[in-house]
Amino acid sequence: MNLAVASFRGNFGVLSQCSSCCSLQFQPFVAATSSLNFGQTGTSRRKKDLKLERVFRKRETLVRVTETQTEPEGNDDEDNKEGKESSADDPPTKIPTELNSQSTVVNEAPGNEEENKAQFSSQDGDKLEVSSGSPLPGVNPLQLDDSMRLPKETIDILRGQVFGFDTFFVTSQEPYEGGVLFKGNLRGKPATSYEKIKTRMENNFGDQYKLFLLTNPEDDKPVAVVVPRRSLEPETTAVPEWFAAGSFGLVALFTLFLRNVPALQSDLLSAFDNLELLKDGLPGALVTALVLGVHELGHILVANSLGIKLGVPFFVPSWQIGSFGAITRIKNIVAKREDLLKVAAAGPLAGFSLGLILFLIGLFVPPSDGIGVVVDASVFHESFLAGGIAKLLLGDALKEGTSISLNPLVIWAWAGLLINGINSIPAGELDGGKIAFSIWGRKTATRLTGASIALLGLSALFSDVAFYWVVLIFFLQRGPIAPLAEEITVPDDKYVSLGILVLFLSLLVCLPYPFAFTGNEAMMIGL
Repeated sequence: MNLAVASFRGNFGVLSQCSSCCSLQFQPFVAATSSLNFGQTGTSRRKKDLKLERVFRKRETLVRVTETQTEPEGNDDEDNKEGKESSADDPPTKIPTELNSQSTVVNEAPGNEEENKAQFSSQDGDKLEVSSGSPLPGVNPLQLDDSMRLPKETIDILRGQVFGFDTFFVTSQEPYEGGVLFKGNLRGKPATSYEKIKTRMENNFGDQYKLFLLTNPEDDKPVAVVVPRRSLEPETTAVPEWFAAGSFGLVALFTLFLRNVPALQSDLLSAFDNLELLKDGLPGALVTALVLGVHELGHILVANSLGIKLGVPFFVPSWQIGSFGAITRIKNIVAKREDLLKVAAAGPLAGFSLGLILFLIGLFVPPSDGIGVVVDASVFHESFLAGGIAKLLLGDALKEGTSISLNPLVIWAWAGLLINGINSIPAGELDGGKIAFSIWGRKTATRLTGASIALLGLSALFSDVAFYWVVLIFFLQRGPIAPLAEEITVPDDKYVSLGILVLFLSLLVCLPYPFAFTGNEAMMIGL
């Protein structure tokens, strides 16, 4: 640090005030420094004025040079190596005046005030326009008035007393979503630095502002975003959430009943004239709803343990498989990627576990009426997981071109597995999309979303289920995922393994079984 200060001072010298041009804090020395005389007039004075004007017009270049020379290199926490890690309550090390980028800004001359305002207005206007690669996506801030924007005094306190060399060294800043975005050099572990910055900000401002420590998608470098907490308040809706969710739930319950009544499949509208037939679909509807309910219960239990608030689940109806699961909104800001991974993986793990147990029971337990459901063996080609298990347990009894009698529990449980598998596709705000984001970060998750939607689009040419689902993802669930408070820290390996397991099970459920079913004899099987 002393070397940087010496180099800085060797390149700049303090000037006295010049009333005819501007008041400068620093001016670069040139080779002919000894020939400059402030008492000269005429041609020499005009030459000096021209030099000062050039320095004035390049004030931002001087600022950037200063910051480059004084910025700590790398993200290694040298203080931790020496065993002198500072407390989160302690203010950051103050930057010397000579090293403060703000102190290197040239004071504007009265005569050039309008020109200066125009320059800064143009620069700030460019920065205010947030690009599509926003580091704070998924947030729709309220219409901000002046009382909700960060004043200059607050930004100065953030730079001087909240951020510091031991946490996040700020090199530049720009207005962002009613707040401010800081770019710089992250020091030490992201989670530790975040807690220090958060504590200092609360000590100075209470709960007025919200801190985000994110990755800039433009260069994959860490950025800190501070916005007024009031700007993140959710918007109220005209229809109460519980009422809308209840309406969706009733329609989904109806389609679950309808899906399990084969007599009504050919003419869906006839169900309104034959409501008594819907009771035949009650067992299947209850089993599938049980799998869906356990799925949602897994989300709720884990979310409550982590202090994450969930909204009312909206069950999405489907004519093809009864329901496509539920859309559940996260109402508050999740602290870190590991927490989001736990919540996102808990639902599919619970649903897959119950669905697999019921599927196996259906294969082992004979139907109560001795006949059950008669299906063609080719139906097991629709799922790699179902086809593989059926081939393993049924053996040569499962043969191409033959019919097989099964316990209907197999079909009901299979529907639950399919719903869990579809919700675990790594796309958008689905459970699988949140898992992919938590494990690999926002940029990779965005690419996986695009690839998944493209593959589903191709599958839609052959499957109406895929068509319905790709439309649903594109219009309702494609994201982006709302920002987390701290998005840089990678989850623990054991939770990453659980997330990958969910994605793998989803792949097995959704991919077809490609191998032919062969056997020595053809027969109808009743287990």
